[in-house]
Amino acid sequence: MPFHTGMLPREGFKGDALISLIKNTAFNPKILLPLFLLAKYTKQGQNLTILHPTAFARVRKLLILSLLGWGNSWLTRKVNNSWVDDKYDWTGKEIVVVTGGSGGIGGLIVQLLAERSIKTVVLDIQPLTFHPGPTVTYFKCDLTSPSSIAHVASLIRAQVGNPTVLINNAGVVQNKSILASTPRDVQFTFDVNHFSHYSTVREFLPYMIEKNHGMVVTVASFAAWVSVPNMVDYAASKAAAQSFHEGLTAEIKTTYGAERVRTVVVNQGYTKTALFEGYHNDSPFLLPALEPGSVAEAVVRQVLKGESGQVILPKMGNMLPFLGGLPGWYAGRLRVKGVGIMKQFRGRKVVEDVEKFYEEKEKKEEKGVGESTVLVE
Repeated sequence: MPFHTGMLPREGFKGDALISLIKNTAFNPKILLPLFLLAKYTKQGQNLTILHPTAFARVRKLLILSLLGWGNSWLTRKVNNSWVDDKYDWTGKEIVVVTGGSGGIGGLIVQLLAERSIKTVVLDIQPLTFHPGPTVTYFKCDLTSPSSIAHVASLIRAQVGNPTVLINNAGVVQNKSILASTPRDVQFTFDVNHFSHYSTVREFLPYMIEKNHGMVVTVASFAAWVSVPNMVDYAASKAAAQSFHEGLTAEIKTTYGAERVRTVVVNQGYTKTALFEGYHNDSPFLLPALEPGSVAEAVVRQVLKGESGQVILPKMGNMLPFLGGLPGWYAGRLRVKGVGIMKQFRGRKVVEDVEKFYEEKEKKEEKGVGESTVLVE
């Protein structure tokens, strides 16, 4: 799957396209600064300024705002990356691990990396849904099991090498209310969406710290900021993943002093994958349903930059973190309104019977039976 190069995003003319248009024109310092200088320091510009003082004042305000925005982005980028640069060799030295990479967004991430001949390792309990290239290795792995992850990690180090990029992408959703959810349902959601991050980082981060080089990508969600009915366990697990990313970022810089180890968090809205089939989107213009390729491409672009950062899609999602600061009556009404989002939900279940899944896993663990095998290389 090649990178999208069209003028409009895959979703068409939606809010993101409008925001990009405004940003690249009315709030673009590369356009506004020359325009301001011409108006300020040329004879013809001064004459026009006298004739149109209101227009000139607006250009000046837009220039100030655009420069503040540029300065904020520049400072954020520098601070996130500890004011130090790093180089990545994608021709063979870097090894990327993608959890949940058998299909969906994760599968597209793997394919985008494979097309660039980047060594990629897929960890998933399900088989690959695409034909892997020669640089892709697949390991069947139960991400709810720390021992399974540890076993597979040892195989990866022995057969492929030490990973330098970890993309924690795997995710599940149950679509149950709090009272309808069993303890196993909640455990399964948190095991995959949150606790697996601890296990994968525990296995792969030490090498990155030792080399002071590497990257950990956490795929969270808009749900990390907004919880709605029948998605409480999912939202809580994604909020936990968000906090995990934030704490991990701080620990890497302070506790471990590995300033060149990067961290990235991805907050994406509703994406048209099998996992979320039937999800109702009530804001199709400002928060349109995303094509899986759009999310995968944004993640890969950020990874290839070799820099820490945050990926938010659609762009209007930048407003969601401020929800907690809005008046309670408005924020509460917005969450209640979300009851319609999951009414027709029929998303794919990664595991059909969660109770049976955990019962069988416990029996295997009691017998000491391994659950991880190399299936494709």
